[in-house]
Amino acid sequence: MIKGVIFDLDGVLVSTDELHFRAWKKLAEELGIDKFSKEDNKRQKGISRMNSLDVVLSKGSKIYTENEKEELAERKNTYYKEFLEELDERGILPGAKECLLMLRQKGILIGIGSVSKNAPLILKRTGLHHYIDQVSCGLDITRSKPDPQVFEVAADKLGLKYEECLVVEDSFAGVVAGKAAHMKVLGIGTEYKQLRADYEAPDLGAEINWKVILEE
Repeated sequence: MIKGVIFDLDGVLVSTDELHFRAWKKLAEELGIDKFSKEDNKRQKGISRMNSLDVVLSKGSKIYTENEKEELAERKNTYYKEFLEELDERGILPGAKECLLMLRQKGILIGIGSVSKNAPLILKRTGLHHYIDQVSCGLDITRSKPDPQVFEVAADKLGLKYEECLVVEDSFAGVVAGKAAHMKVLGIGTEYKQLRADYEAPDLGAEINWKVILEE
């Protein structure tokens, strides 16, 4: 029986994809890379900031040192945080707030499992922090999805066994991570049919049989 639900953040509860794309695009253009596209941005879904940077740099020919790459990743994050100033509750995805309220009413603990170090800021700017019991994010982990660490940390913070948790994800890497943690996974988002999750829905506003998922 499920006692806690751990949500990925970007693309699941909140839409910040466009802000990420704009930040990476700005960095790419500064590096003389003019071919960074939305398709490239899709390859960054669910992976760490440094791995996302590698996607950008793969579009150019210059080789960077690890120190230089750290500086570039921080520069992108600075741009992203500037763009986050535009974020408010309008960035909450359909059905997300209603889903969180429903789970709280059922006595289900709610966690966040996001590789983003900006997760606490995003939750605060959208007002969703009021509904969250614990946050596991890039500040808590050393290994990114598909490694299960971020979800294991979330479960530990919630005080739950891993098998008592359900993960909600919109990326294949996230689904793999959730299953690696021995958690059931609900896959949502535009590619939910391809995620190979235990349960699936286009978004949190869709008709989801939560009774079956939580009690199975």
